[in-house]
Amino acid sequence: SLCSRFQSFLPRTHRVQVIMSAITKAETAAKVSEQAERYKDMVKHVKAMTAAAAAAGAELGTEQRNLLSVAYKNVVGACRAAFRALNAGVAENQLDEPIAVGYRQHFVEAELRNVCNDLISLVDGILDSTKDKAGTLFFLKMKGDYYRYLAEVEGNDGSSKDSAASAYKAATELAESKDDGLPPTNPIRLGMALNYSVFLYEIMNQPTEATALAKSAFDAAIAELDTLGEEEYKDATLIMQLIRDNLTLWSSDEQAE
Repeated sequence: SLCSRFQSFLPRTHRVQVIMSAITKAETAAKVSEQAERYKDMVKHVKAMTAAAAAAGAELGTEQRNLLSVAYKNVVGACRAAFRALNAGVAENQLDEPIAVGYRQHFVEAELRNVCNDLISLVDGILDSTKDKAGTLFFLKMKGDYYRYLAEVEGNDGSSKDSAASAYKAATELAESKDDGLPPTNPIRLGMALNYSVFLYEIMNQPTEATALAKSAFDAAIAELDTLGEEEYKDATLIMQLIRDNLTLWSSDEQAE
């Protein structure tokens, strides 16, 4: 582009300043889009932010990672909600099945696949240059999550569940590494255990494994809660409550059967 050709003629220090300015502008635009709840616009801005960071050789910080997550989560969340609503409408005979199924396949599922594949491609590029341990775990978890969303619409016919399992396993190994793993109370590690257990329960139909994973993560975190400060305690217990809720739900499902 004309902009990139112009930047190539600038001295290195000036090029870095231009790139860092681009990161800041894209990040600010993403925050404005979030405030306005225009999440598709937000996705465009976080992609620009990620590209600018890569050009500067900089890793995304915690706030930037969270912006990326919020943008894509809201866009894909709308697709997942539409997918479930259409399925429920057909199941309850509230919708014309051929029309509803056709709409779901050609519009809802198509958009969901595009969003998920876009995010996975973006994350693969980020992972190649991420050295921060927490950042690596964050993006491996995201990769597992978005393959899980693909698996939800593929059913048993697709390969996304295998890719999700691979990403979650890699994240688990990193998080639980004896040499340089993250503490059991780390919110990213807890969130990964929460989502991995949901994947095992809902997609892989492995309730025993899902329950064991969730209970292990919960118990390990409980043992270290006393070591946390107030903010860390709040972050950890928020996710732990979600894990406990799932364990309670799964236990009641098992008793009902």
